[in-house]
Amino acid sequence: MGDQLRVKTMQQFMAEGKQPEILFWVGSAGSYDDRAKKISRAFVKLLNKANVDFAVLGQEESSTGDVAKRAGNEFLFQMQAMMNIELLNGYEVKRIVTCDPHSFNTLKNEYPSLGGIYDVVHHTQYLKELLDQGRLTLQGETYKGKRVTFHDPCYLGRANAVYEAPREVLAKTNADLVEMKRHKTTALCCGAGGAQMFKEPEKGDMDINVLRTKDALETNPDIIATGCPYCNTMMTDGIKAHEKEDSVAVLDVAELLANSI
Repeated sequence: MGDQLRVKTMQQFMAEGKQPEILFWVGSAGSYDDRAKKISRAFVKLLNKANVDFAVLGQEESSTGDVAKRAGNEFLFQMQAMMNIELLNGYEVKRIVTCDPHSFNTLKNEYPSLGGIYDVVHHTQYLKELLDQGRLTLQGETYKGKRVTFHDPCYLGRANAVYEAPREVLAKTNADLVEMKRHKTTALCCGAGGAQMFKEPEKGDMDINVLRTKDALETNPDIIATGCPYCNTMMTDGIKAHEKEDSVAVLDVAELLANSI
């Protein structure tokens, strides 16, 4: 993660007999996907800047089981979940922050009935907290006057009604926030949710991500902001399909903030 980023594991905290403020759940995209790794790095940069005492599970982190469950393999989901819960409870984890709405939704809503009860927060909510507490301050010049449209991830928005945090955080960058016609409760999926990320699209006259990118392009944006690594992939592919790579950037909320400190 580069020498300037400070990242400690839960094991290291345990060895020192300490508890971190938060556990940063990196998620499979944030760990393995080259584009999503940049989101993880941007978020860590912000945590370091705010002097947050955070830990990651590192090698011990495993899939939340979201994809297995959405694809219909309940048995595999429960096996994956139980393994994670045993680990998290062993470390006495209280608060989890993640950049992945899929992990957020699964940890928050599907782990409690299996014995995993945690305070689970999306990174946009946590960044809002850090800004509100004055632990993080932005320069506010980087994106001044830039047109930014935010795409609501399904598992953050419609599934968990988190709409304001990402927008309030984006507003702090002094960008001009422009809304798509379909936003908040009426937002259209990017096409990756419910394990659709890993299968080919079904027959139709337009891929969902291309359609959703069209929604975004109608706002004439400089930047499409996302709060999910899967949405980021889908919107980036959509931008390529519309041949707009030169004029429109797709950035996670954490990246916009990391560029503004």
